Parts: sequence; C-alpha cells; structure tokens
Amino acid sequence: MPLQIAIDPGVPDAPYEQLRSQISDQARSGKLPTGYKLPTVRGLAEELGLAANTVAKAYRALESDGVIETRGRHGTFVAAAGDAAAREAAEAAESYVRRVRRLGLDRGAALAAVEDALRATYD
Repeated sequence: MPLQIAIDPGVPDAPYEQLRSQISDQARSGKLPTGYKLPTVRGLAEELGLAANTVAKAYRALESDGVIETRGRHGTFVAAAGDAAAREAAEAAESYVRRVRRLGLDRGAALAAVEDALRATYD
C-alpha cells in the first residue's frame, strides 16, 4: 500500500505538521500497517517538493510519538503505534491528575477541564 500524502500550502498548518499528522492518522487507522517501510527522508522530500529538514522534523516527531521507528541503515518503519499511543495517553492522564490535585481541584472540576479541552480540540 503506497503512502498517500498531500501537502496543502493553503492551510495554516506547517508542512511538517501536515506530514506528521497524515502519517500518524494512516498508521493509527491501519492504512499503513505495522512494519510498513517508509520512504527515506530525501526520497519523500523530493517526492513532495519539501526540504529534507521538513521531512526529517516530521519523522523525528513521529518517532518521539511512537508511531514510527528507525532501524539504522535498514530504514524507517511504522511501529505498533496503538500500544505506544495508549501508554503515552495514560502517562499524560496520570500527570494531569497529579497536577490538578496539587492545584486543589476536585474530581468534577478536573473532569470539566478535560471535557472543555476535548471539545476545543475535537469539535
């Protein structure tokens, strides 16, 4: 299955963020299966008409998010991102709960803050 990426210069998101988001979405949805070998940084940059540093920045962010993994000279591959994403979300949630308790918020206020943030982000 080929990687399907479209960079739109007319949107406010930076090209590296568009690239990061599209690869992440495709990996998490299963359109790019675990183990799928991604193009090289230079190859994808050339294909998309982007600077190599732009693609490298997106790849670094994806690797940090656990979506992809680099295996040295063998290339860059889609990782088993579901587990990594769930683990990172759980860690973020635990950190949030510790922080709001230190701030003195009760459970209802903490939950309301999360719901507000979710609405702002997903709606």
